Amino acid sequence: MNGGRASYRSLSTPLPRMLIGVPKETKDHEYRVGLTPGGVRALAKAGHRVSIERDAGSKVGFSNADYNAAGAVIVDTLRQIYACDLVVKVKELQQAEWPLLRSGQTLFCYLHLAPDPGLLQAMLAARVTGIAYETITDRTGRMPLLIPMSEIAGRLAPQMGAAALTMANGGAGVLLAGVPGVAPAKVTIIGAGTVGANAARIAIGMGAQVTVLDRNVGRLAELEQRHAGIRTSHAEPDALGAAVIEADLVIGALLLPGGLTPKLISRDLLKRMRAGSALVDVGIDQGGIAETSRPSTHTQPFYVEENIVHYCVGNMPAACARTATLALTQATLPYVQTLADKGALAALRDDADLRAGLHVHNGRITYRALAEGVGQPYLPAEEALA
Repeated sequence: MNGGRASYRSLSTPLPRMLIGVPKETKDHEYRVGLTPGGVRALAKAGHRVSIERDAGSKVGFSNADYNAAGAVIVDTLRQIYACDLVVKVKELQQAEWPLLRSGQTLFCYLHLAPDPGLLQAMLAARVTGIAYETITDRTGRMPLLIPMSEIAGRLAPQMGAAALTMANGGAGVLLAGVPGVAPAKVTIIGAGTVGANAARIAIGMGAQVTVLDRNVGRLAELEQRHAGIRTSHAEPDALGAAVIEADLVIGALLLPGGLTPKLISRDLLKRMRAGSALVDVGIDQGGIAETSRPSTHTQPFYVEENIVHYCVGNMPAACARTATLALTQATLPYVQTLADKGALAALRDDADLRAGLHVHNGRITYRALAEGVGQPYLPAEEALA
């Protein structure tokens, strides 16, 4: 018997429609939270029980009392959270959470399974249903749960790059804006999607000379129309190599949703950059754009390899955790409500846009790009749910 459900029955009160758990994030300096008190209130009104781990939202201004007043139950352990049917969080599972997974449970968060074979195998072995924020689509084909965090990461990237270029962090001491008589820094952005467009906007505003590369000429044309003075180029190998070599700052803004980021910057190419230049690799949580990229943390964000300062923090938006939480949860809440109201499997069967986020189910990989990226068998989501 499920102890939580039995306790409701013994009190002669209605059973909750869904048991939902929200843990406190434990990744380095990760302060975002999966639900706000407003989201809890909406779910509680619909008859669902929401358990919030103590202090899960305290760093972004949501106290335990706020959650309690909204109808949540405050719990003290991860085990209590993972006893729930639906777990809603922000970042991929950390190792302490892996043993708590169980068959039939649904996990709803950024999964980022492709670069983490240990996590992928833990989820497959536990036979959980894993729905990834990063590949859910809407009617227009856009990714509404990825876009707000991509906007924040893109806007942060030039700021982090500017810090990487300072002498204290190993950089050459280059100011992005330059000064009268000294040219501004050259910033190369690889990718003209949401991250790249937002990075370009901020880098231009900071006074840098900006070049954006992409294979989608239409996106490049949009950026040229939006920003006077921006340079654009088709991302063929020679043009990309030249733009990287001459850059003071390179921002990797590519994403292959659910799969591994292509390695477009080789170690040899990086060696040809001027010593003390910088690389901000926004796609590091999907493997990164450079051969020299490896995950760094907010505690130790910078490292130097081949004389280039790297910033490869996988949870960049956590630097602005309150803004990021508010932006993310307003996008995720309708999906949480659907999963809770219908039940996860029925919701996935009924909604193709939500189903686009299904990466693993019942021990099988159900997202093609993930399966291809890790070299494992793929089962279409429709068949897995049948």
